[in-house]
Amino acid sequence: MDQEIVNSVGEKIDYTFHDGSDRNYHLMIVGHSVTGDMDDTLILSLAQKVSEQGISVLRFSFSGNGGSEGRFDQCTITKEIEDLQCIVTAVTERGWRPIYAGHSMGASVGALTAAVDNRIELLISLAGIVNTMDFFESEFAMLTPGKDYMWRKENCLLSQKFVDDITQINSIVPRVSGVEIPWLLVHGTRDDVISSKESQSLVTNFEETRELVEIEGADHLFSGDALELATESVIDWLGKKLQSN
Repeated sequence: MDQEIVNSVGEKIDYTFHDGSDRNYHLMIVGHSVTGDMDDTLILSLAQKVSEQGISVLRFSFSGNGGSEGRFDQCTITKEIEDLQCIVTAVTERGWRPIYAGHSMGASVGALTAAVDNRIELLISLAGIVNTMDFFESEFAMLTPGKDYMWRKENCLLSQKFVDDITQINSIVPRVSGVEIPWLLVHGTRDDVISSKESQSLVTNFEETRELVEIEGADHLFSGDALELATESVIDWLGKKLQSN
């Protein structure tokens, strides 16, 4: 896939395409966490391993991140939902059947997009943020918008726009209650950024369509051996779901 993808305000989205099998028309789109990009270790490893199994993958950077156009201080969950929908439009127009996998805030974006866009057929959340207000308060509430940098990362200036958006959402639970597509949630038991209890809350009463895999000892980034375990969990689940599809 070599076409240019732009979002609703004309910003070019940087992406890399990993070719799978010509016989498989499913395409996994992979989104990253806040302050991350498509070259994060987890995103890159997942894309490579899944494509080796014959499923094509498109990993990308949200606008204002990585090599994508736009400004970081304009990034919000709401804008990233719009970015993802533009990507889904671009790939479905080429005949692909979208699967979405996201990490951390990228998982929140995927869930909220699936709640309003039925073109996504399968959903995967890796250490996903559920209670967005709690996440903001635990990680960034002590920072001053327009002055301080998120996790002290250069160019990742906390904006008032980000604060207003993430606190207004508060929790994704009410918005995703109608998501009925198969949904895999993978979470580490030692995630000190987002508790695995948040993923557990999304599975309760939805056991027929949602599955939670908890990886013992894994942190928020699935560091070390947990990276392979998380990737294997995704591949095994995709194999079962696509075989029955």
